[in-house]
Amino acid sequence: MTYHGSILKKSGALLLAGAVVATTWGGAIPAASAATATPSSKTTVAAVTAGKAPVTGIAFVQAMEEAATLAGVPFSMDKLSGSTVQRKDAALALQTWLKLESTPESFKDVPDQASYAGAVGALNNAGLMKGYTDALFLPNAVLTQNDVAILKDRIYNYIKPFVLEEATITDLQAAMTQGKLTSKELVQKYLDRIEKYDDQGVSINAVLTLNPDALKIAETLDEERAAQGPRGPLHGIPVLVKDNFDTNDMPTTAGCICLKDSVPAHDAEQVKKLKAAGAIILGKTNLHEFAFGITTSSSLGGQTLNPYALDHYPGGSSGGTGAAIASNFAAAGMGTDTGGSIRIPSSFNSLVGIRPTIGLSSREGIIPLALTQDVGGPMARTVNDAAIMLDATAGYDKNDVATAYAVGKIPSSYTDFLDVNGLKGARIGVATELIPSTKAEEKAVADVINNAVEELKTLGATAVPISIPNLAEINKYPSLSGYEFKFQLNDYLESLGDEAPYHSLSEIIASGQFDKSQEQSMKTRDARETLETAEYKDIVLKRTQITRESLLKVMADNNLDAIIYPTSTQAAGVIGEGQNSGGNNRLSPFSGFPAITVPAGFTTEGLPVGMEFLGRAFDEGTLIKLAYSYEQGTHHRQAPKLTP
Repeated sequence: MTYHGSILKKSGALLLAGAVVATTWGGAIPAASAATATPSSKTTVAAVTAGKAPVTGIAFVQAMEEAATLAGVPFSMDKLSGSTVQRKDAALALQTWLKLESTPESFKDVPDQASYAGAVGALNNAGLMKGYTDALFLPNAVLTQNDVAILKDRIYNYIKPFVLEEATITDLQAAMTQGKLTSKELVQKYLDRIEKYDDQGVSINAVLTLNPDALKIAETLDEERAAQGPRGPLHGIPVLVKDNFDTNDMPTTAGCICLKDSVPAHDAEQVKKLKAAGAIILGKTNLHEFAFGITTSSSLGGQTLNPYALDHYPGGSSGGTGAAIASNFAAAGMGTDTGGSIRIPSSFNSLVGIRPTIGLSSREGIIPLALTQDVGGPMARTVNDAAIMLDATAGYDKNDVATAYAVGKIPSSYTDFLDVNGLKGARIGVATELIPSTKAEEKAVADVINNAVEELKTLGATAVPISIPNLAEINKYPSLSGYEFKFQLNDYLESLGDEAPYHSLSEIIASGQFDKSQEQSMKTRDARETLETAEYKDIVLKRTQITRESLLKVMADNNLDAIIYPTSTQAAGVIGEGQNSGGNNRLSPFSGFPAITVPAGFTTEGLPVGMEFLGRAFDEGTLIKLAYSYEQGTHHRQAPKLTP
């Protein structure tokens, strides 16, 4: 295997002759003496290595062999004799072993004609041995035990073979940067997994449509990477989107057979943003037809299964995305959420799901259920990946007026909030009323959440038991999907123009081309003649007001950073026996406030449980910080054993 250069985030500290010094892009904190020093060309080796134990040639080779053994790759390096190892000698030895091409360097203390110059350039370019400063490498400085420990860790991360399963977006970018993987190869690996586990074998039945041009798109992005580098963290990364996001190169069906041949002329705004970021839309996922429910069954796609227990529901309505991302069919995915449709399947599939503030991301080009509540958002295996996806999809869209509220409220990157110590000093409200345990199914979830509360405390947070004001009154209000759907679906069908297979909900019902189990629900919605009613306006105005004010008051009264509760009061139900999630998921859509669910553990039956963090409007950054700290402190996410 030939390894090409890369700069790994983990390699943020400079490898020095006896000191670790922070770079401008992050790294280890230096010792006080090193931190305050201002090195110059007169810097002496002795000053840098003072107080550090040097490493012998034998010990250096042994450490590199240990890294190779740990990574499971072949090792061959000539013995280095002597009681010390100079940096230039280490560079030459590593270049030979790793087969790195010689690279020009610009260090003032490395002569261009020096035999080791190409090796220094190669190791610097690969992010394995950096300079003491931008100008100085100190080739004659000796390696210390501290240096070799850092180098061993970097070498291990550099040479370890690529493993697709559970690979994060950052992992994938590193592998492509290092030349271990191309985007085209990555797409094929995911296609192979879909064929193996979705189409046959355990037959998860999560993916409705595959992009026939995915490999060609990946090849083009590989060429672009080689010519000018990656656009950003999503360059060449395959993602899956729920099949109610418009795609101009694949049908957009909402899971209904009535729309099986409907290919919109334009991408949904969030899809457009993903493509602009370099992501590859690998395919479209199954959903509960027209996003009506939480069990993910449709006339076009049938029943999607839960990869953790095939006889259980995957949640919904974004259950196809949930089951697919949990099964490692793509790096990350997109879902929509009107009541709980991102968060419930994320909870049931041990995923991170973000329901953004209404207005943070455009709904343009998403088949609506109730625009007063609808959002689109990321579903991923890690908080970091979800933050990367949110970065790509958030922003103003002139075709969705709600996004005007987000102008000036979106940070430069949500990944800036990824703080492993984010829970230290945080005040988290524990909504005890939302942790029921009267039934056995509820107790299984309550046990996980109560343990999660203790984990929050261990990680430095203060857990504050709270009672949400007016909760009973809030829960009496219905979702607006029963009111708005007909009118907004008809508007969507009209936007398809003359190519629309049907032009109204009435026509779809008359055709009989839909899931018959939803017939009565569709007819009830179709019977609504107008939204100009006092009942509807009362829900839109009073429900929103009382929910927002109640949440803001309890957070202000208790000086809270967020509120937590179980995403669903019950884990995934058995297929055919119904599914209950409780009403916890209503607080976010009724208020318009953001929420993020993160894996909190598993029931004794092995079913995933999610914990939801709710925050103030446009405060996704705080939620990401808290969720990331919890995730990194617990690592509850586990891949399903049925899709290894």
